Amino acid sequence: MTASKTYRSPSRAYYVTGAVLLGIVILAFILSLTGIAPSPNATSAAEKLQGPSAAHLMGTDNMGRDVFARCLAASKYTLLISVTGVLIAFTAGVITGLLAGYFGGFCDRIIMLFSNSIMCFPGILLALVAVAVFGPSLFNVVIALGVVFAPTFARVARTGTIGLLSQEYIMHAKVLKVRPSRIMAVHIFPNLMPQLLPATVIGLANMTLFESGMSYLGLGVQPPDASYGKMLADAQSYMMHYPWMIIFPSLMLVCYILGLYFLSEGIRISLGGESR
Repeated sequence: MTASKTYRSPSRAYYVTGAVLLGIVILAFILSLTGIAPSPNATSAAEKLQGPSAAHLMGTDNMGRDVFARCLAASKYTLLISVTGVLIAFTAGVITGLLAGYFGGFCDRIIMLFSNSIMCFPGILLALVAVAVFGPSLFNVVIALGVVFAPTFARVARTGTIGLLSQEYIMHAKVLKVRPSRIMAVHIFPNLMPQLLPATVIGLANMTLFESGMSYLGLGVQPPDASYGKMLADAQSYMMHYPWMIIFPSLMLVCYILGLYFLSEGIRISLGGESR
C-alpha cells in the first residue's frame, strides 16, 4: 500500500500543477470568445503606457492597446497554432513511422532518410526559412511547424513498431493473413500511445516556443493580431520603465509551456516511468 501511494503521488502532483497552469491559458481563451475585454487592436494615444488599473487590468502598451485584451486574444493563436500544428505533425509522423517500422527495408531507408534530412537542420531555422519563402501567413506557420515536428513522431512510431513486431499477437495476425493496414491500425498503433502521448504534449510546448520565436522575429502571427511573441518584441524597448508590457505576456507563455511540461511528466510517470 505504501509503495502504491509513493507511485501515484508524484503523477497526481504533476497533473494538478499542469492543469492549474494550463487552466489559466484556457480560461483566457474562453474569455476572449465572450467579448468581456475591449478590442485588442483598439489604439488610444491618450491612454498609452498606462499602468495596471481598474480600467486596464494589465495596463496599456505603447500604442494605447489594452494588454489584458491582447493577452486574451493571443491565447487563441497560441492554442490554434500549437494544436493544429501538432495534429499535422502527429498524423504525418505516425503514418510514416508505422510504414517504416512495419515494412522495413527500402521503405524504411527512404522514410528515415527524409526524416533525418529534416532533423539535420535546427527546427526553428527550417521553419523560419519556409515561412520567409512562402510568406508569413498563419497557414504557412502551421504547415511549416507541422513538417518540422513530424520526424520526431516518425522516430517514436518507427521504434515502437519495430519493438512490437516480435510480439506473438502480431505474428499470429500475419500468419492469418490480416491486412498490414489493419495490423498497424488495430494492433500496433494503440500500443504506441504510451510513447506517443507524452511526445504529443511536449510537442505542443515546443511548437509554442517555436511560434513565439517566429512571431518575435516578425514571421509568425502578423499585426495587428496579438501574439505573445510579438507582444514581447513590442515591449522590449519599454521593459525597464513599463515592465507590465513584458511581464504579463511572459507569464501567460510560461503558464502554458510549464503546464504542458508538468502534464507530460505526469503522463510519463503514470505510464510506468520514474519521477526525475
